[in-house]
Amino acid sequence: MRTTIVLARHGRTEWHHGNRYTGSTDLPIDEVGVRQAQQLKDWAADYAPDALWASPMLRARQTITPTAELLGLTPTLDARLREVDFGSAEGKMLSELPPAVGKAFELDPVRDHFPGGEDPAAAADRVREVFDEIGQRHQGQKVLVVAHNTLIRLLVCRVLGLRLNDYRRLLPALGPAALVRLRWQNGTVGLEAFNVPPVRMETLE
Repeated sequence: MRTTIVLARHGRTEWHHGNRYTGSTDLPIDEVGVRQAQQLKDWAADYAPDALWASPMLRARQTITPTAELLGLTPTLDARLREVDFGSAEGKMLSELPPAVGKAFELDPVRDHFPGGEDPAAAADRVREVFDEIGQRHQGQKVLVVAHNTLIRLLVCRVLGLRLNDYRRLLPALGPAALVRLRWQNGTVGLEAFNVPPVRMETLE
């Protein structure tokens, strides 16, 4: 049976406004992020997901809470949905890193990921694992998952068989609270929408 899994990036934080790498830093959403969480709730009121999952990081929990309260659902929090740890880049913009580190990362963000950070390939493996678990557990249902920018893009590359090394080039943008819709069926995955604002569902159909 088919499972429709919609992944939403969390709302904006103070660091995301400045395009700083947030990763494992547990920041709250800012006032814009709060409005984006409300927009996601309004979208979910039309879409009516059967289940909610989320990263346990504060910004993801704050983003999904209005939707959970509206629908009367308790989100499943799973650490495998946390953002990639960016190591030495945490709290910094790409331009603030040593030039050699920034250049190597731009050329190959998997092979030359940030020093002290998580291997993006390992992050892709853990999120693919939980993604398949969601698909199996909620067959025939619609699921909303609130997670993170880099993690979602790595997942899309992994499930579509794209090179992880190209995730920044192939999927250059995923806005705060933007939606990615995937179809899961017996482990086979199809992409139905990417980087769509949380608007009324007929716009996403």
